[in-house]
Amino acid sequence: MKLAAIDIGSNAIRLQIVTVFEEAHMVSFKKLEYLRFPLRLGHDVFKKGKITPATESQFKKLMQTFKLLIELYQVKNYYAVATSAMREASNGELIRKKTKSEVGLDINIINGRKEANILNKAIIPNLEDENYIHIDVGGGSTELNVFRGKKLIKSQSFKIGSVRKLSEKDRKVTVDAMQKWSLKAFPKKAKNIIGIGTGGNINKLFKIANKTKTNVIGLAELKALRAYVKAYSNRDRIKILKMNPDRADVIVPASDIYI
Repeated sequence: MKLAAIDIGSNAIRLQIVTVFEEAHMVSFKKLEYLRFPLRLGHDVFKKGKITPATESQFKKLMQTFKLLIELYQVKNYYAVATSAMREASNGELIRKKTKSEVGLDINIINGRKEANILNKAIIPNLEDENYIHIDVGGGSTELNVFRGKKLIKSQSFKIGSVRKLSEKDRKVTVDAMQKWSLKAFPKKAKNIIGIGTGGNINKLFKIANKTKTNVIGLAELKALRAYVKAYSNRDRIKILKMNPDRADVIVPASDIYI
């Protein structure tokens, strides 16, 4: 059986197609296709409150491309989600309806809680009897989830991301709110809180760290990585650090949120 997933984010849009293998007590996947296109919906929405006609035209062409790939691979079922940029766009719902009628793709515009729930399905099986805070930094929002073992205790979405430009004052207010929420989410006696980072920026930082024997990065090391990347110009991040152009200009703001 072949399945597909479409992730319509603020900084990029992705399609993944897999073959699913079902056995007695296990389900496994083999990736057939992965496509990431740097269409930055958040650039429009977080400045103008809507998706502009030029960006909408590109979006339609991209959805037509995804639809064609889904048909060529003979996918049995797909699930398409759109997050903060499209849910905040004044014309997001209209574009969703037009995509369904003109392209034939059904998009689900989801809220921050639903976004976190989808991510948690992948995270929870790997959790042990510890205290965790899951931090997912996207282009337009950051989702925080607190776990005790495999049990989700609290979750909250904040309007801060790598693409969303906030004034220094608004950024400080939002970061302070995140920190206060995080402190209140755990019992006062909680110890050894483990952070789980997800998102393209933390994945890139991990690759730069060149970890081969562990999947752990300490806070001091994360701060050092952030300083290392910031020392490069955007051009050198692309040329020397091998970043995509749409990653080079957002990785430092994203790092600040994780830290």
